[in-house]
Amino acid sequence: MALHQSGEDYLEAILMLQKEKGMVRSVDVARHMDVSKPSVCHAVATLRDGGFLTMDEDYFLHLTDAGREVAEQIYEKHRFFTKMLTNAGVDPIAAERDACRIEHVISESSFQRLKKTLTEKK
Repeated sequence: MALHQSGEDYLEAILMLQKEKGMVRSVDVARHMDVSKPSVCHAVATLRDGGFLTMDEDYFLHLTDAGREVAEQIYEKHRFFTKMLTNAGVDPIAAERDACRIEHVISESSFQRLKKTLTEKK
């Protein structure tokens, strides 16, 4: 199943919340992303059907291996571009917003080349 930007955003949010809180429920995702609970329920169902996450009997969300891999890739890109933009003097709020857009459109191969090139220069 191919993921859209919104699905990637949900996986990234779940990963970030798991790193912060340990256990994550849909309501945590709704608060974090500032979206409605029905939106989260729809996304969770879609991501569960796609094999990207599971929900246990206590309604905690868990990333599958596939979901974690996607989430980690998106999160790495987000951190990388946020740092590059803020280092270039972009306002941190704008950098976060722009990084969130860039992370979804850049190919993995282009990202890896860019990352390698920029880290070699240091």
